[in-house]
Amino acid sequence: MIERIVSGAQTGADRAALDVALELGIPCGGWIPEGRLDESGVIPPEYPGLVESDSPRPERRTWLNVRDSDGTLILSHGPLTGGSLQTRSFATELDRPCLHVDLSNSDVSRATAKARRWIDEHQVRVLNVAGPRASKDPSIYERTREVLTAMLRGDAQQGDH
Repeated sequence: MIERIVSGAQTGADRAALDVALELGIPCGGWIPEGRLDESGVIPPEYPGLVESDSPRPERRTWLNVRDSDGTLILSHGPLTGGSLQTRSFATELDRPCLHVDLSNSDVSRATAKARRWIDEHQVRVLNVAGPRASKDPSIYERTREVLTAMLRGDAQQGDH
């Protein structure tokens, strides 16, 4: 069962992960760039548990989030590029479990099942969620929300019992 969701709080997939965690009552946070910077300016203050790294460069917070999690789930439409590709490279470098789900050829049900199997297999408790920013993929926020909500709703309900 997922105990905590972390992300770099960038617009898009990262922000969707934090919003789903808050909605479902799952603790969340993660490393963010110094200055709380994202592509649209400053990361809003309503996200708890975010810690500024020692650098404004997004690569630093990406590395820290991969390092400090049990596994990284990357959601995208198509092949990984930019920061998402770098996230996978950091996971390889740090010998951390990493799963990329290409949502362009997977519906919510299949993506959810694949991610759940991977989480169970690797006993992921602290999940780092990554993917493209909103300007690179305008639909990634909503698709990430759909997959994570479906995947985590069962965990949140089990935690209530």
